[in-house]
Amino acid sequence: MADRSEHQFPDPDALADALAKAISGRLRDAASQRQHAILAVSGGRSPIALFERLAHEPLDWSRVIITQVDERWVPADDPASNSRLIRDHLLQGPASAARFHTLKNDAATAAEGQPACEAMLRALPQPFDVTLLGMGDDGHTASLFPGAPELRDALTTAALCAATTATVPPHPRMSLTLKGLLRTRLLILQLGGEAKQAVYRQALGDGPVEAMPVRAVLRQDEVPVEVWLC
Repeated sequence: MADRSEHQFPDPDALADALAKAISGRLRDAASQRQHAILAVSGGRSPIALFERLAHEPLDWSRVIITQVDERWVPADDPASNSRLIRDHLLQGPASAARFHTLKNDAATAAEGQPACEAMLRALPQPFDVTLLGMGDDGHTASLFPGAPELRDALTTAALCAATTATVPPHPRMSLTLKGLLRTRLLILQLGGEAKQAVYRQALGDGPVEAMPVRAVLRQDEVPVEVWLC
């Protein structure tokens, strides 16, 4: 079982303020010790407030590398693009000096783009310093969805990323595999609202990983997990 700690906050703003400082502190320490720091982030609406605060944290952003936990296989200017969200809300102000490595490339499909994404990830210094995750109401994390045909392989493969699918919305995706998610010094799971907290508590209980893929992160014993809730 993962070394797991929980951090509870009264509202999203308080969580975003504290988490931005916690992440920037880890990145600052990493850059000081190793001359670089690596942060992998998720998309969606949940981390926007965090991104906007983190972007203005005082650290040497030129030493920071940012990559993705998952990405929809859509053009970079598409509203559904996680890369666009990251550029619009995180790679701003001081943080615009960071180096960004997207999980989307020019291949026609995610499956065709997987080898290039894999090569990109393996070329980055590892392990990452922080990997930031969210969770869906169905218990998915990254783009590892219950019932997806690629799920079993994504949980067991030695590859760091895999092409996956989601039924809603039906965009093909590129996602870190479980192996890729665990190539980090710290996993942070950010959750907001009573509904998400209820799903999280359910995930802590008995049941198959395939039904709630976030269990793969919560049950592993390789990397510490911090759960930030509001």
